Amino acid sequence: MSMHFFNSLTRQREPFVPLEGRRVRMYACGPTVYNFAHIGNFRTFVFVDILRRHLKWRGYELLHVMNLTDVDDKIIRDARAAGLPLREFTERYVTHFWKDADALDIERPEVTPRATDHIPEMVALIGRLIHCGCAYHSDGSTYFRIAAFPRYGVLSGNKLAGNIAGGSARVEADEYEKDDVRDFVLWKRTQPDEPTWDSLLGPGRPGWHIECSAMAMKYLGESFDIHCGGVDLIFPHHENEIAQSEGATGKPFARYWLHAEHLLVDGRKMSKREGNYYTLRDLLDRGYQARAVRYVLAAVPYRKPLNFTLEGVEAAERRLKRLNETVRRLREAVPTTTNQVDETAQVVADIRRSFGTAMDDDLNTAEALAAVAQLETTVNIALSRGELTEAAKAAALAGFEDVQTVLGILDPAPPELLPADIEALIAERLAARKAKNFARADEIRAHLAAQGIILEDGKDGTRWRRA
Repeated sequence: MSMHFFNSLTRQREPFVPLEGRRVRMYACGPTVYNFAHIGNFRTFVFVDILRRHLKWRGYELLHVMNLTDVDDKIIRDARAAGLPLREFTERYVTHFWKDADALDIERPEVTPRATDHIPEMVALIGRLIHCGCAYHSDGSTYFRIAAFPRYGVLSGNKLAGNIAGGSARVEADEYEKDDVRDFVLWKRTQPDEPTWDSLLGPGRPGWHIECSAMAMKYLGESFDIHCGGVDLIFPHHENEIAQSEGATGKPFARYWLHAEHLLVDGRKMSKREGNYYTLRDLLDRGYQARAVRYVLAAVPYRKPLNFTLEGVEAAERRLKRLNETVRRLREAVPTTTNQVDETAQVVADIRRSFGTAMDDDLNTAEALAAVAQLETTVNIALSRGELTEAAKAAALAGFEDVQTVLGILDPAPPELLPADIEALIAERLAARKAKNFARADEIRAHLAAQGIILEDGKDGTRWRRA
């Protein structure tokens, strides 16, 4: 079965066919670093991480770019209130974001550009838009003329009715209401006490929307495969990205648009006023496990709303405890020998295919986790009956490795311990190298290599791996 995704652009489920063979170029909207990311944000970031992991697991070569928005209205407001320069203020939250992402076992994208490091690219893109008639200056700012882009609304469905391009119907704010279809700002004129960059557009700063177009095209090209984020970004942010990118290039921007649905908490919109607002550190401080939080965020397919509850996290902790215990018992089990047909190995192989099929079907994590439960049950039955063959054990371990590679919900495998005599030989070789007895060191290396233990010397010391 080929991989299929629901494309928000066409509103259809489509087979995934990259532009360049097995190479995938993907852009994901990253955090706006003015505060700690909350679990609603991480619902989207976990979805993107699972998408990333699945593409790599299926053998695609991935170039994944995720921006860090470090200049916008909210950031400037809060940096001013804190009495800090923009970079110093945002650096704190960038650091915390990566710490939280690491706790949730979210892989780092290949490129994580900051908006403020790409002002020249934004100015150049705005220049292209002015040249083609899609942008204009007014009162020191520069705006996108949406009437010059007939396809405006292709993603969100918002129409241009009542818009007066170049007149009073302009919007200066970075974020605005879903029905507010007006010319949007690309470059904002200098305001008192705001960060300012000198440019051919005049002194000022970029609007929010232009940053993603400029950085995506710098690292991925003018057309690429996948753009993803939360549904809250469809309008205005992603709609404006399409308009300004395709207005400048005349080429399709992203071919597949994937959007994660909203997260509710206890059935309500998350709000500090409601007392149901959680950051990851809030949950960790209460003693909850990060991997259980990830499980909850991953368990509901990304296109369905997720109702997050503390009871759900507690249930996930119990679920993962049982699952990890099964994996531990499997690793330690001594396989049985049998002359009969190995039915367990065949069942495990079928379950692994079901897992992959579910993930290929628009990342259906619910069905994938159902396959994981089947794998767990099959292994536990084989263990209890003493009917786990070498082939079945290998297949089951590979199945759980698939689960961890794609979903990232299991405890990492413990490091393999070498027999004491092998460890002693490695220590002896290290001592021989320090004593410049290279003949003995080489002799030990060759002896270990014959036993399938490969030593690799590096600046951080000596590491070993199995051949």
